[in-house]
Amino acid sequence: MSDRASESDRTKSPPGQRNIIALAIYAVVAVVVVTTAVVFSFQRGGLSADIRNKATLIAPAGAGGGWDLVMREAQAIMREQKIATNIQVVNVPGAAGTIGLSRLHSMPGRADVVMVGGTGLVAGVQQTKSAVKMTDVTPIARIFEEYDVLVVPANSPYKSVDDLVAAWKSNPHSIPFTGGGSFDQLVMAQFAKAAGIDPKNTTYIPKAGGGEVAQALVTGTAKAAFSGYADLIDQIQSGRLRGLAMAAKEPLDGVDFPTLRQLGYDVTLANWRALFGPPGISPSDVKNIRDVFDEVMRTQDWADAERNNKWTRAWLEGPELTTFIADEDRVIADLYKELGK
Repeated sequence: MSDRASESDRTKSPPGQRNIIALAIYAVVAVVVVTTAVVFSFQRGGLSADIRNKATLIAPAGAGGGWDLVMREAQAIMREQKIATNIQVVNVPGAAGTIGLSRLHSMPGRADVVMVGGTGLVAGVQQTKSAVKMTDVTPIARIFEEYDVLVVPANSPYKSVDDLVAAWKSNPHSIPFTGGGSFDQLVMAQFAKAAGIDPKNTTYIPKAGGGEVAQALVTGTAKAAFSGYADLIDQIQSGRLRGLAMAAKEPLDGVDFPTLRQLGYDVTLANWRALFGPPGISPSDVKNIRDVFDEVMRTQDWADAERNNKWTRAWLEGPELTTFIADEDRVIADLYKELGK
């Protein structure tokens, strides 16, 4: 049988088979057309939308963490106060926040997207050697700071910071510290340096949060800890832990402990939070995002969140914010060097 005859036979398919083939081709074409339309619509929407009519709030971590909390609070207030519409919070966890940073960087010109970051993200960029740097996205505003508290178990022989430092100096490895992550270790390193102890000689046991930090202290796994004040306030008030000092620039209202700076130890590294936009957004877009969050932060609901979470408002924007982030990057890089990392 010739090739031509074979081709002729194949074209003489039964009517039912031809209909099935036609429907299959139609379905494929329809999917391609609809997909193209959706992608085109998404791109147009991304280019035309702004933060007030289509807001995407990125938390570069999983649900339930500090960055997520900031964006969930903002989302709720934007909805309730009708500051913005069509608001979604998107969690992009992984690699100390740098996966979220890379995602933000991949959305140039998107005026409807904003991400929260801060001290932990600066540290994450350095730890992971991220290809995307903080300077590759658009800083919008620093919004608040959180401070660590220095604590020991309630039955600790160390009644004061000086007691703790004296024992730590005599044998650094005999005083293992714990904390909730890399930021708390950086605060410990700054404290060691201020106390005249080589940070490389310290012992640090990272834990997953305030509950695990408290447990490590109570069981004797660690002798002292730095952790967020909001994470440990219940443990301090219950009498399980003893607060010694705050790692803050100034004394805090409602906190009975002195600052380390007041006691002669220059430890002021704060866990700040800031907002960042994609690269390539215009100055008017930056102002619009700032204005939206300024409205959010003027509400009573936000004031309640600040009080409940022990956030200290610390608004900063413009060139001063750019300089601040660059300075923080240098401070954290130096601390990692001191730790031998």
